[in-house]
Amino acid sequence: MKAKLLGLASALAILTATAGAHAETVLLSMKGPGAGNPFWAAVEAGAKEKAAELGVDLVVLAPPTESDVQAQIAQVEDQLVKNIDAMAIAPTDPNALGPIVDQAIAQGVGVVFVDTKGINDGVTFIGTNNEVGAALAADFICKNIDKGSDVAILQGIITQSTGKARADGAKKGLTDCGLNVVAEQPADWDTAKAQAAMENILTGNPGLKAVFASNDNMALGVVEALKSAGMLDQVMVVGFDANPNAAESILAGEMTASVAQNPMNMGRFGVENALKVKHGETIDAIIDTGTVLVTKDNAADYK
Repeated sequence: MKAKLLGLASALAILTATAGAHAETVLLSMKGPGAGNPFWAAVEAGAKEKAAELGVDLVVLAPPTESDVQAQIAQVEDQLVKNIDAMAIAPTDPNALGPIVDQAIAQGVGVVFVDTKGINDGVTFIGTNNEVGAALAADFICKNIDKGSDVAILQGIITQSTGKARADGAKKGLTDCGLNVVAEQPADWDTAKAQAAMENILTGNPGLKAVFASNDNMALGVVEALKSAGMLDQVMVVGFDANPNAAESILAGEMTASVAQNPMNMGRFGVENALKVKHGETIDAIIDTGTVLVTKDNAADYK
């Protein structure tokens, strides 16, 4: 009887310990929702894959739009109250998100930035070298139109490091090779805003020969504006991200090229390295996920 009681006590102890154990929780805080945006959908897919591999719980949140800074702050604040263990965050506005990131670090949360650099010292950035990627796009444009031609740049949200780096990298590359940047307009990563901006640019610059759009959503808006103006065969359109819909546009002869990132790796590496920080491991200050130029020659690989 005594042995049975001891056995029962041991079993209860094991059950209690098991019940008390819980998987670590990682927050992936994205700048925009994955629905309708293949880039963020890929970041989310990579994060989910790595979380399943590591056996951790993953919470994926994003504001309704990439400009809704307060929504992202509120989402992160709510998760900090729930005592998450780690966080991979793409800040909508690095300055505005700085204090909440500091709060997370003070709370013992392992934090890394993905896609967009933050302002917080000592926090690793995981993503694309956006200036290098934009320079790759600019070099392609330079080699395929005449020197002195008029070109335009559609910017993303310029207060984000991603938007600024792509705009800066493109402008430097285009001007250094002797092209004339006649317009630089923000379109906030949005297709409809890009179409409207492009319509305005064409009104004042009918001789335009190329456009660099800082993401594919905007590049596709540029394509629509050019179609409406009957100028699609006159203006080169180069985007950034190499999303599946952009790859299809390139193969259809609408967009000319795009710059591929590796958003799935941003999600994978974000989860993995946020947990490493939580556990006190040292990681590199910058983890570059790389860029590749996508044209008709290799666009089928990105569909």
